[in-house]
Amino acid sequence: MSKWKIYTPDGVQDILFDECYAKRELESKIRSTFRAYGYYEVETPTIEFFDVFSSEVEHFPQESMVKFFDQKGRILVLRPDITVPVARITATKNRDLKLPIKYSYIGNVFRFNEVGGGRQNEFTQAGVELLGDYSSESDAEIIAIAINVLKTAGLENFQIDIGQVEFFKGLAEEAGFTNEDTIKISKLIDRKDIVGVEQIANSYKMSEQLRKLIIKLPGLFGSIEVIEELKKTTKNSRSLAALENIEEVIGILGDYGFTKYISVDFGMLKGLNYDTGIIFRGFTHGVGFPILSGGRYDSLTSSFGRDCPATGFSLGINMLMTALEKAQMAFEKPSVDSLICYKKANRKSAIEIAEALRKQAMSIETLVLTEEIEQGISYAQAKQIGGVIYIEDKGKITIYDIVNNTTKETSYNELLNK
Repeated sequence: MSKWKIYTPDGVQDILFDECYAKRELESKIRSTFRAYGYYEVETPTIEFFDVFSSEVEHFPQESMVKFFDQKGRILVLRPDITVPVARITATKNRDLKLPIKYSYIGNVFRFNEVGGGRQNEFTQAGVELLGDYSSESDAEIIAIAINVLKTAGLENFQIDIGQVEFFKGLAEEAGFTNEDTIKISKLIDRKDIVGVEQIANSYKMSEQLRKLIIKLPGLFGSIEVIEELKKTTKNSRSLAALENIEEVIGILGDYGFTKYISVDFGMLKGLNYDTGIIFRGFTHGVGFPILSGGRYDSLTSSFGRDCPATGFSLGINMLMTALEKAQMAFEKPSVDSLICYKKANRKSAIEIAEALRKQAMSIETLVLTEEIEQGISYAQAKQIGGVIYIEDKGKITIYDIVNNTTKETSYNELLNK
C-alpha cells in the first residue's frame, strides 16, 4: 500500500461527525442572517481560469494559488476567494440588473501559505458583497451584518477595527512619496514597523508635523476619539474627506446599536491597489488572526469591463469555529431520538413505524438484529441513543428507556400518537 494513501495533504483535513454537524449548523445560522438582510446566495465554480485572479487590482500572489492545466493547456485555479468571481458575475451575467445588487455565498476556497494558527489551505468562506452603491450607508450595513453574524454565531467578546485607506493615500500624496515607496511604506505601517516607516519618511522633505503623523500611523488605533485628534493635525482635503467618511460610518453603526464593538485603526493597510475606502477586520480573544475582513473595493469590477462601486466582507467558517471553541462555546451535537430494532420477519412493521415517526420530525435509526434485544441496547448505549423501540412478533412493541433503565409495552397506535 502507498505510504500516502491513508493521509491527507498538508493544510487540508477530514471533518468528522460532531464537528461537521456543528459546522453545518453554524453555516445555516450565517445563511439565515444573510437572507434577513436581503442578500441572495450565489454559487461560483470551484475551478476558474487563472486570468480571473491575475488582475492588477486583485491582491492574490500567484504563488498562493492552486494552479493546474485543462486539456487545452489553459491555466486553471481552484478559487482562492469568492469576492472576485462575484465581481466577474456582476460585470457579465448580471450586467443589466438594477443596482445595487446584493450577493451572499458560502463555499470552500483554496490558498497556499495559509497553514498555521488554525488556518488551512482549504477552508470554507462565507460572505456578502454589495455592488452598485458608493454611500456610507452601504459600508455601515456590511459592517453591521458582520457584527450580527458573529453575535448569531454566539460570540460576544469581539472587536471590529475600522480603517480608511484614503486617509493614508492623502498623506502619501502630500508627502510626495513615489508609487513604489507608497506601497512599501503601507506594508510597513500595516506590520507596525515604526523603524522602517521612519527610514522612508526621513528620506523625503516635508513638514515636521506631517512627518510625525506618518511615523505615528502604525500606532494610530483605539477609540473613535482618535478621529477628532487627527482632524486637528491633518491638512490635505483627501485625508480630511476620509476622516469624515469613517466618522459617518461609525455614526450609522451607532444607530444600529453597535458602537461598543467598534474601534479605529488608521495603521491598517491591506492592499492599496485593491482597497478604495473603508476597510475593517474582526478580532476576538484566543485567535491570533482576524476572523473576518472586508471593506470597499470600487475598482475591481472595472477589470472585468464594468465600473461599479463595491463593498463587502468575508469570514472563514473554520476560523470562526476555532474562536468559538476558545470562547468555550458548547456546540450542539447530532443525536438520534430512538433506535428501532427488529428481526427480519418484522421488517415491514419496523419500517412503517420508523417512517411514521420521521414524519413527526423525529430522528430515527433502525437496526436489524442478528441476536437478542441486548444487541440493540448495547448499540444504543454506545451511540448515546436514549431509547430503543423493539418490534417483536404478533404486533408486540417494547420500549426500552436507556436513560432511566425502564421498559414498557405499547401498541402501534399508542406509539405513533405519542
